[in-house]
Amino acid sequence: MHAAFVGRSCPAGLETGHAGRLRDEMGGLWQNVIARRAPQVLPLLLGTTDDLPISADIGAYLQGLDIWFQLLRIIDENAATRNRRMIENNAGPAAVEGSFARVLSAPSYSTSDDLRRVAQRLCVGPTLTAHPTEAKRVTVLEIHRRIYRALVDLETDRWTPRERAELLANLESEIDLLWLTGELRRQRPTPLEEIEWGVQFFRGSLFDAASNVLQRFGKEVAPHLGPDGGDDVPLLRFHSWIGGDRDGNPHVTADTTRAALAAGQKAILERYDQGLTRAVRHLSISTEIAALPQDARDLLQSVIEAARLPDKARRRNPGEHFRQATNAIRHRIAATAEGVGVAAYAHVRDFIAELRKVEAALAGLGAERLGHALVRPLRLQAQIFGFRTVTLDIRQNSSVTTRALSQIWSCAGGPVPVYGSDDWSRRLRAELGQKDLPGLDGDALGSEAVELLELLRLMHRTRFGPDPLAIGPFILSMTRSCDDLLGVFLLARYAGFGSERLDLRVVPLFETIADLRAAPHILNKLLQVPLARRSLNDDGRVEIMLGYSDSNKDGGFVCSTWELEKAQRSITRSLARHKLTPTFFHGRGGSVSRGGATTERAIAAQPRGTIDSRLRTTEQGEVVSSKFANLRTAEYQLELLASSVMEQSLKSPAERVQPEFRDTLEALADLSFTAYRDLLHRPGFITYFTEASPVEELSLLKMGSRPTRRSGANSLDDLRAIPWVFAWSQNRHLISGWYGFGSAIHTFRRFRQDEGDALLRRMFKESRIFRLIVDEIEKSLFHADMQIAARYAALVSDAGARDDILGLIAQEYDRSRAAVLFLNATPDLGARFTNMSARFGRVRADLTRVHDLQIRLLQENRQQPNAKNAIALMQTMNCISTALGWTG
Repeated sequence: MHAAFVGRSCPAGLETGHAGRLRDEMGGLWQNVIARRAPQVLPLLLGTTDDLPISADIGAYLQGLDIWFQLLRIIDENAATRNRRMIENNAGPAAVEGSFARVLSAPSYSTSDDLRRVAQRLCVGPTLTAHPTEAKRVTVLEIHRRIYRALVDLETDRWTPRERAELLANLESEIDLLWLTGELRRQRPTPLEEIEWGVQFFRGSLFDAASNVLQRFGKEVAPHLGPDGGDDVPLLRFHSWIGGDRDGNPHVTADTTRAALAAGQKAILERYDQGLTRAVRHLSISTEIAALPQDARDLLQSVIEAARLPDKARRRNPGEHFRQATNAIRHRIAATAEGVGVAAYAHVRDFIAELRKVEAALAGLGAERLGHALVRPLRLQAQIFGFRTVTLDIRQNSSVTTRALSQIWSCAGGPVPVYGSDDWSRRLRAELGQKDLPGLDGDALGSEAVELLELLRLMHRTRFGPDPLAIGPFILSMTRSCDDLLGVFLLARYAGFGSERLDLRVVPLFETIADLRAAPHILNKLLQVPLARRSLNDDGRVEIMLGYSDSNKDGGFVCSTWELEKAQRSITRSLARHKLTPTFFHGRGGSVSRGGATTERAIAAQPRGTIDSRLRTTEQGEVVSSKFANLRTAEYQLELLASSVMEQSLKSPAERVQPEFRDTLEALADLSFTAYRDLLHRPGFITYFTEASPVEELSLLKMGSRPTRRSGANSLDDLRAIPWVFAWSQNRHLISGWYGFGSAIHTFRRFRQDEGDALLRRMFKESRIFRLIVDEIEKSLFHADMQIAARYAALVSDAGARDDILGLIAQEYDRSRAAVLFLNATPDLGARFTNMSARFGRVRADLTRVHDLQIRLLQENRQQPNAKNAIALMQTMNCISTALGWTG
């Protein structure tokens, strides 16, 4: 390999260890591709020259560099999996961070009654969303998956030199295919394409990963709960917003939601058919060879008869009862897929029951291992995925539901009350209390109301299908009042839901700082309405969604994190007075600004008593790819999520919050909020943000079907959190991950002096939430770069605004950096996070060149837009997001 490449990849010279060898070997393959496809940019890519490419070569340079960034991330994922295997081999599964074995190895849990209570109710809900934060095309992601699998093949030592050379040649071919494919989307994906994108993760890894994790859970809890103790634990229930989230996305309609439901059912029924076909092929047990006990024979016969097979099919495989039974189940799955015929399963539980019968019959024959290998994985998948793959959530904005209700009332005649008035509230409650509502004239309604009512009718019908869990709750974004939630209940009644109890869960999404603070009051008022109380209660639980990204955009990272903490505590206390328990749904993203701390640390930092065996969390865009694209990584991430919730649930809820810690966090949040909001309201800030970042150019990337603004208004409030974070990441300001912290700590220390210093250092050691805040801010500051930020600021046309805003940001950066180093007592940022620092060190120099190119391209494109510049500009955005590891 070229010496310059090695030196650039690893400043200390040739790398050692598995990951180092892979980087060197993959670097050689990558270099071969560049030498063949674009030799003119190879010297710059290898670091033998610092000259930026001429315009004709910009695209080739950026493409080559982006591919290398992609390969580095795949290598890191492979190395992490290999490292976990080595730890387990050397020290056992309890030594692996995030494993069930590690949680259960704690002596205080092994005989606790709480362990049984927590384990038997444990349920986590990863929720895939179509949030436009994945900059890579699906085709590119598929190539990534094949490269990852090729690296796994290379790990073994069984290959001859000739065979290994062939594997490397195939790997180089995949890298070449990355080059020939190109990473840019030429068209914005449609909602139907997004649906298929989401389903592919289940086909590729999650169907198998989930059942493997459930089996592992059963084995680990068996010593505590018995051999079948983990058999019926819900553990994993996947949700999706893809095809159901219409908040600000006019392209998602009731027809889109039908398509999403159909795609989910098709995917899992195809998986069952594949598994049953395999079972039919393998279960060639003959009753002429092995005498079948009568009870086992009866179990199989009941399965065969329930399928009502044609005579010809019934006579097939005489004497092979297991083959006949599994073929009968396969026949019923086919009928269910077609949705017709008496053989179709009326409910998913009937399918599970028949699989249990086959398992029991095999056990009766002493062939449990065959059951575990061929039938049990299918049964576990059925328990997790049902006939749906995912539970499809519905999300809509409160402004839409309010307008739809106004349209309905307008058609009924008479004056329509003003939203927010006492008259509006009285009419809402009066109609909710009526047994019968007036009929609707669909022709007179506006299109928004018609579409919403059709959606609600679809939700109602789906509840009575073979899998009632196919449709999830109605999540109301921007919930600002009790009336917002009651409005959804009333719309549901107009759509045909009952009058006593609605078979519809309405989940409030509290997003802004003000809404988080108002949440307990809103819920108290809601639960005073009898219909809402009866409809909300799901076995004593009420689901509440918390918005991380919008609260961050609204109040800054410190204030947002503390308000989310307080909201969980206050909501839990408020619901307890109604003898109810919350299930919190955390709307996190991938970046620090969107709540993207590591899974186990984020869960461990949640307030004690707010996680009671259950938790839901969003998985967005590039996070879905990084966690779930490959089987072993998907297994680890699912186990990590479930074990972290289990561990936190086992901890005593009687946590004493030290008053001085609470008061200090309250003060820091207020001080940080003031500094952050002062920046946002500074004269010239909007101009600075627009011109010093590529926020307006981000739409070129065509990452998702959803517009970047909720209603199309050109304002900061209307801008979604994803482009807000994406833009500040691209220009390396990253203010959404740290701004305001420095001022808060500086002011607190100035007033409290030595006493305050000691208190802050004690909080850093003892307060989980404060430690999480400081750690995540340090990561954001580490990735921020004020020199690069200044170069972007030069794009701002108003010199006064530029100097003022950049001066404030640079000053706050210095204060924040000093505050972090004061607390963690290290010489520099990132010193405590060695893996993160090493990863970023491998791309830092190249990334600086990409920023310089992006600034140049922004200048040129704004002066004279053209297609060539636009493509290169998109390539720089991809490069930066790939190197950083997140978009929004």
